[in-house]
Order: sequence, then structure tokens, then C-alpha cells
Amino acid sequence: MIQKLYDKHNDPDVLQHIVDILNDGGIIIYPTDTMYAMGCHALKERPIEKICRLKNLNPKKNNLSIICYDLSNISEYAQVGNATFKLMKRNLPGPFTFILKADSRLPKIFRNRKEVGIRVPGNPIIREICRLLDAPILTTTLPLHEGEDIEYVTDPELIDEKFGDEVDLVIDGGIGGVEPSTVINCCEDMPEIVRQGKGILIE
Repeated sequence: MIQKLYDKHNDPDVLQHIVDILNDGGIIIYPTDTMYAMGCHALKERPIEKICRLKNLNPKKNNLSIICYDLSNISEYAQVGNATFKLMKRNLPGPFTFILKADSRLPKIFRNRKEVGIRVPGNPIIREICRLLDAPILTTTLPLHEGEDIEYVTDPELIDEKFGDEVDLVIDGGIGGVEPSTVINCCEDMPEIVRQGKGILIE
């Protein structure tokens, strides 16, 4: 199932339906400010496990990331010092993933790694859904196999064709990007850029 959404003035009933899907343990695909991504309610273990199977992720080896609406309640899910918080505030919303030490409120699947990626994307569609959900959304970019056309992770119609049977909803927010987020590890004393993607970090 595919649902067209816009940056603003979306039907509140449609948005509520998407929130209901997430609250019921469903999986959605949505646009971000970088690439299209797959996600679910970040506090529900079962859909997280399903996403890990779909992407062949091992939570013990791969970092998992969550989308937050803003930074106001970030301390509920991650340990963040003053300097890191100021760095995030300067750069978010934006195309960045900040790796922080995970807090105990997240499901135990996160605590296998003791770290969590935090995203506040500059995309109003997914941030509004996150605000209405009043909870973080687990997020991971769509898998693209070697030799596969890039349009299968950028064109919502083709994304629906490829993943529609495996997820509960594909949100059409227009053609997506191809550049991933820039990843900054903030678990040590000094922040370290471990993957340069879209966006220039303001330090």
C-alpha cells in the first residue's frame, strides 16, 4: 500500500492511520532528508526484529538508529553530555546520525550494542509522524543489492513494487536522495566523523 504525503497540510486522519500502524507493530517506508528508510516503533521489539531480518542486520554487530522529533526528550533514550548536546543542537534537524551510548529505556535489542544512532532529519513528513507517535522511530536505509537499479530505493512507486509485500505502508514523499547521512561517533571525549555523507558538520 502506498500513501502520498506532502511537507505540510496532510489529512490528519491519514497521519493518524500511519501512527496507528506503528503503534500496532507495523513497518513503514518513508522519506528522510537523505535516503528513503524503513522503520517501526522503536520501543516495540517484534517489528525491530523483523526489520533486522529483512535487512540481514545483526543487532550485536550493527548499530541501530532512531528518529526523534526533536532533542527535548533525547535523554530518555541516550546518554548525552552538554558539549554533545550543543553540537547536536547546532546541526539538527539535518542529515546527521549521532552515535551515543544507549539508555535503558530502549528495548534490550539495542542494549546488545550499548550504542544507538540518533537522527532528527530535516524532513517534515517523518518528523510530524514521529511527533504524533510521541515515541522514537527505529530507522534504517533501504537495502540495495549489487547491480540493482538505484530507482528501487529512490522512486516510491518502485519502492512499493519491491518492498510493498514486506511492509505495511510506503509513504510517497517524492523522489528520494542517494547520499546517506554523515555519522558522528560521540561515545568518546571527542566527536569523530566515522562516515562522511550528506551535510557538513558545524563544529
